Amino acid sequence: MRKDMMTGKLVLKLQAVAEILSASLSYPRLSTRLMRQLPSVIRGRRYGSGWRSQASPLDADFADEIANPLETFFNSRDTGKGIWKWTHYFDVYRRHFQKFVGREVHVLEVGVYSGGSLEMWRDYFGSNCHVYGLDIREECRALQNKSTRIFIGDQADRQFWKRFRQEVPKLDILIDDGGHLPEQQIVTLEEMLPHLRPGGVFVCEDVHGEFNRFGAYVRGLAASLDTSSQKVGSGPGKELLSDAAPFQADIHSVHSYTYMTVIEKRVSPVRQFTAPCHGTDWVWPARKPEVSNKP
Repeated sequence: MRKDMMTGKLVLKLQAVAEILSASLSYPRLSTRLMRQLPSVIRGRRYGSGWRSQASPLDADFADEIANPLETFFNSRDTGKGIWKWTHYFDVYRRHFQKFVGREVHVLEVGVYSGGSLEMWRDYFGSNCHVYGLDIREECRALQNKSTRIFIGDQADRQFWKRFRQEVPKLDILIDDGGHLPEQQIVTLEEMLPHLRPGGVFVCEDVHGEFNRFGAYVRGLAASLDTSSQKVGSGPGKELLSDAAPFQADIHSVHSYTYMTVIEKRVSPVRQFTAPCHGTDWVWPARKPEVSNKP
């Protein structure tokens, strides 16, 4: 048994090396740029691991004023369909979901489990909420009712997502609480982030482990938000301009929380970012900005 385990670990290491070599050969310039960033990554990791908490509890009166209806629903669930969530998720939910409350909203949760969270979404968003659930287990089909539609399928299957998009043409929120394997999470993101309507929110839960593959994927994805093609405007006032890359045009932000990733789409696309220069009094003489795209 021990020999088999050692063999299995060796195979995984060889596969990882092969993937690194393949990526380096396919994208040599990008690989070189990433290697240059390695010291900064290590520096940030060391700083974060040595962080000493400076947090202090909220004043009790203030805490009462910001009661979270999602957390209230969860804490009151003594009987009925089960809900299993990390409690710090509820503040993240409200921060990104509250704009949909009371509106017509289409919500999909990957990973139905016992169905309790599907009831929580309907309670939170209101009667105009259309709830969809996806699970790989056939037993979950029994949770379908007049207000909730259940799909049975594999979230790592791109053909399944193609069929799903045809049957559900509108989607505003996707919560991935499914199999939690990086490849499942990556496929779900790639297949469904473009399908979300403008202003939509993609959530991936239970992103566990430092430098896990999905977390690394998201950090590579988020780097696209920093793409810059800066130039100085030709108008009478000083102004910096940068044309939006396709990803920047549609994606508003990428958020990393403890065990959770949230991606928000823009309500309307942005074609160009501007940095106009306003005012007449400056501490130093205004000069032509230095534009650089170097890493």
